[in-house]
Amino acid sequence: MRQLHKFSSKFFFIAILIAAIFCILTCRVEAQRIIRRDITRPLTGADSVKPPIKNVNPPRVIVNATDTSGIPDSAGLLNDSLPNQKIDTFSLKLSKDSLDGPVNYSAEDSAVILVQDKKIYLYGKTKTEYKDISLTAPQVELDQQSQVLTAYNSKDSTGQVTEEAHFTQGENAFTSDTIRYNFKTQKGLTKNTITQQGEMFVHGTFVKKVSESVTYVKEGLFTTCNLDEPHFAFKANKLKVINQKLAVSGPAHPEFEGVPVPIYLPFGFYPLSQGRRSGLLPPQFATNEQFGLGLEGLGYYKVMNDYWDVKLYGNIYSYGGWSANLNPTYRKRYRYSGQFNFGLQSTKFNFKGDPDYFKNKSYTLTWNHSADSRARPGTSFSANVNASTTTYNRYVPNSPQLNYQNLLGSSIAYSKTWAGKPYNLTVSANHSQNNQSRIVNLSLPDIGFSVSTLYPFQSKESAGTKKWYEQLGVAYTGNFRNQVSFYDSAFKLRNLIDTLQWGARHSIPITLSLPPILGGAIMVSPSISYSQVWINQKFRRKWNDAAQKLDTVITKGFFIDQQSSMGLSFNTAIFGTYQFKRSKIYAIRHVIRPSLSINYQPDLSRKHYYTEKVDTTGYTARFSEFEGSLYGGFSEGRYGGMSFQVDNNLEMKLRPKKSKNEDEVIDSTKKPEFRKIRLIDGYGFSTGYNFFADSMKLSPLQLYFRTNLFDKINISASATMDPYQTDDRGRDIDKYAWNGDKFKLGRITTGSVSLSTNFQSKPKDEGKEKEKQTQLKDMKNDPALMGDQQRLLDYMRQNPAEFVDFNVPWSFSLSYSLYFREQFKADYSGFEKIFTSSANFNGSFSLTPKWMFTMNGYYDLDTRKLQTFQMSISREMHCWQMSINVTPIGPYRYFNFTISPKSGILQDLKVNRTRSFYTGY
Repeated sequence: MRQLHKFSSKFFFIAILIAAIFCILTCRVEAQRIIRRDITRPLTGADSVKPPIKNVNPPRVIVNATDTSGIPDSAGLLNDSLPNQKIDTFSLKLSKDSLDGPVNYSAEDSAVILVQDKKIYLYGKTKTEYKDISLTAPQVELDQQSQVLTAYNSKDSTGQVTEEAHFTQGENAFTSDTIRYNFKTQKGLTKNTITQQGEMFVHGTFVKKVSESVTYVKEGLFTTCNLDEPHFAFKANKLKVINQKLAVSGPAHPEFEGVPVPIYLPFGFYPLSQGRRSGLLPPQFATNEQFGLGLEGLGYYKVMNDYWDVKLYGNIYSYGGWSANLNPTYRKRYRYSGQFNFGLQSTKFNFKGDPDYFKNKSYTLTWNHSADSRARPGTSFSANVNASTTTYNRYVPNSPQLNYQNLLGSSIAYSKTWAGKPYNLTVSANHSQNNQSRIVNLSLPDIGFSVSTLYPFQSKESAGTKKWYEQLGVAYTGNFRNQVSFYDSAFKLRNLIDTLQWGARHSIPITLSLPPILGGAIMVSPSISYSQVWINQKFRRKWNDAAQKLDTVITKGFFIDQQSSMGLSFNTAIFGTYQFKRSKIYAIRHVIRPSLSINYQPDLSRKHYYTEKVDTTGYTARFSEFEGSLYGGFSEGRYGGMSFQVDNNLEMKLRPKKSKNEDEVIDSTKKPEFRKIRLIDGYGFSTGYNFFADSMKLSPLQLYFRTNLFDKINISASATMDPYQTDDRGRDIDKYAWNGDKFKLGRITTGSVSLSTNFQSKPKDEGKEKEKQTQLKDMKNDPALMGDQQRLLDYMRQNPAEFVDFNVPWSFSLSYSLYFREQFKADYSGFEKIFTSSANFNGSFSLTPKWMFTMNGYYDLDTRKLQTFQMSISREMHCWQMSINVTPIGPYRYFNFTISPKSGILQDLKVNRTRSFYTGY
């Protein structure tokens, strides 16, 4: 009996303990379900929401948002040692209208929980989250029974709004004074709401959200201005908005600064979707003195599929002139991208019967294609075609840059490199034309094949230092080309065949790398090379005694010229440093890189040179019969001598700057950083001496100089100095220039100097400048945006004043070039020097923070005339921009006034006035 009694006592004690634990857990779960921040079972009720707690005074519990110590806990449930169970193992039956996710909320100030009414009031920078919905507001009321959340803004003592309620769901967001939202039905009602759809801002006095994507607006505004009170907008009494797709309104009218404009539309349709969309391209009205009245830019844009789109647009004028352009664009990510443009232009100046009547037809063709290197490793294909009739650019209105673009060029190239093999193949088609002389050159095909350096004596499995003969390398380079030339004004098939030329060039270099001598100070490199050219014609001059002039004779056929050479070169470097003890300059270093080569070249081209009489006095000159061929012949004469070159650069090192702040702590563990400055990037000369020549053994000196002063001014210069005296006709004689009556090193026969610089102030907003550069980089790297980028660049070139950067207060760039050379006079009586020099400049500066002045021009120093000049004045108007463009110089002079929104979607909503004047060439 005692054992049974003991067993019964233990069983009774265990049962009581289990029952107590069960009761504690049940009470704990129920308490947490009521007071926790996750609302799992809201009750159904009316849609009305009670006013905030400030208008009622029921029994309440005040809880700090970050502290749970204020919650009554008579049972000590919140502070016991049991772990907080995240998963409820009890089977709780939930109602069908329960939310399918938790509602998380927080408040910086405090939270008021009404347990009996099942309401929660949050104060001070509140945040409520439910699935993809996020709400922040200064004051929030959450009703568990109706599942309705109400958010309010906050105002100061003067009634001004200090903080608004912000609602976000997925990619959609809006700001309101008051927000009422039902979590279950996902319907809401807001007051004084602002939301953004792409570049468009939608304002609504009353907004009703009926679903996740559909919203109704009463007393709405559509604008691209991001201010709470926009500068302009389209106002409509009723709107329906489908997020990121479109918006439809009833009667609408524009407003500026809140003042309605009496222009009413019966309805409004506003596309809000992002990306490409097919549609009409609206034209703009234009007035041109030569073309008449016209519509420009009228056309249609069609999205074919994800990879293709096409734009067809053109201009039409009252005098009968017109132009049309077909512009398809294609792209496939990680494969290829490109665009094509074909344009026809029928130009008519004035009416028939007018003395200045003119008619011309022309065309243009451009094609850009690039392939991603990852698509087919080892193979590439690219195209850059820019061809037109030579008169097309001349008659493009309001585009001085195109009017003066006389040189055009094109290239279509395919290349292949074999993996693991030294072969490389390139096949290309090239085009060049001069619109001034009207000469067009076509090269088709142009084939190049090369073999990288091979080492035939190198062991496949080598160890240690290589033998000298293992460094012997052989390579090959070959080119084959066809070319035709013609005048576009006299294009005939027979003339095309007559101008056909073809040729080839082969080169086989043999190199040998020897170990350095004198402890590695001097590098020694012997070399042997053989070259051969194939030529299809000979060109010879013949003096005509009867006509007293030179006649030319062209002989077609297959001809070969060849050349071989061998040499030995020595290279080294000499360093010199001068240190300063008491100066900001720590040291100046001078580096000299001399090189000496000994070469021998036999005379293999002597038979292709001849002497011919050139004037009535019996004066003769030496010519090559391969003159004017594609590859030309090699020079005549045997060469055995040496060439010498000296290259220099000059650098300076500055000591670290000392801190002006005596209290600044200097880290002694870091070494002071010296600043290097390149004073002169390079300067030097090169020349040669031919021991086998019977006269004029010293070659002309080639001089060069380049530097970048202060990292701002780029200067480069080069010249050729002839060391010999000349006769009365200006030709060299076998006497050095310094052997005359006056000491002279020689005379400069050719030379060039170029200078460029660019200065600009720091951006007003560094963050905005970085964001701009990032956007440009992303657009450049994304093939899907290439077509849009190209169209934007074309528009920017045509309307530069509409893209003024007000973030940079001022900028200025200048470039100058000078080139001169000596050439034979037309009668071969001597030499004359031809000079060409020009300067380009452009700049901008802010007259005021809102006014910007820009200009650019081209000055020809030979004619001492300003060839082109453009200037513009732009006004920053927040969401709008005004510009005035003037081109007072050139064959096409025009005046343009434009005021337009900055937003791209309203690019065609602008006031434009253009007047053009043609002054002739």
